Amino acid sequence: MKTTSNQISKIPMTPAVFQILLALSEQEMHGYGIMKAVHQNSNGQVHMGPGTLYGSIKRMLADGLIEESGERPDPGLDDERRRYYRLTDLGRKAVSAEAARMDILVRKAQSLHLIPGTGRGS
Repeated sequence: MKTTSNQISKIPMTPAVFQILLALSEQEMHGYGIMKAVHQNSNGQVHMGPGTLYGSIKRMLADGLIEESGERPDPGLDDERRRYYRLTDLGRKAVSAEAARMDILVRKAQSLHLIPGTGRGS
């Protein structure tokens, strides 16, 4: 079932989907590049395996959040078997909506001093 832009603000996404969309918001990437970006973006705290990555990618393609890119780097520098992915407009809206939801939660946690460095919880 394809997700619509009216539905994206109502559906919290899984952490894996958020991490993948976040990585692809920087640039088009192939699977291994996405795994490396997720690891780097999380300061080494998230290790995404191929099963999680490609299962999520399959669902995200079906939901219209990402698409395969027809563009490829220089063929002499790349493996032709790699598939590159990019965000769709719907995917960009979805990752933005999820980031806004997370921002609200982080602000609440800060107000309760639950995050180190923000008051009593430090």
